[in-house]
Amino acid sequence: MYLLDLVLVAWIIETVDQFLLGGSLDRFGIHPRNFYGLIGIPLMPWLHGGFAHLSSNTIPFLTLGYIMLKSEGRRFLYSSSFIILLGGLGTWLIAGSNEIHIGASGLIYGYFGYVLTRAIIEKRPIWLLTGILVALFYGGMVFGVLPQNGLPISWEGHLTGMLAGIWLGRRHKGLKAN
Repeated sequence: MYLLDLVLVAWIIETVDQFLLGGSLDRFGIHPRNFYGLIGIPLMPWLHGGFAHLSSNTIPFLTLGYIMLKSEGRRFLYSSSFIILLGGLGTWLIAGSNEIHIGASGLIYGYFGYVLTRAIIEKRPIWLLTGILVALFYGGMVFGVLPQNGLPISWEGHLTGMLAGIWLGRRHKGLKAN
């Protein structure tokens, strides 16, 4: 149930932000290398630049999040928090200083990196099948870790989120869900 609760929280926050606050919550995203901007690290996945942004994050969050939930069990919230914190800190360190970073895509990329890493290193049939399916449906995400030539997309958040997921996947090699 965690997964649907997390998505519901994001939708409630965005609804309040859009209809009651005029989008003003977005200022609480990550402000790179600014002490004030550190508050954005845990807030980034819950803040979105409108309903289109949130909608584009919802399906991959549910899909990849479900795989994470099934593989991590009781560690799901810990693992998600780890990806948010490590990926967010990475974004805070490497992103351009005149930007604000918001959205759940860093966490989604973390889930993506985790799943593919586990598929590669576990070599168990269920992980191999899962990895193949994720690569088929979401393989194009790898291009999102590259600079986007003026598009307002946090490739830094994608990159650091994916690296956090890869690191976590390597760390959890062979672990069973609790």
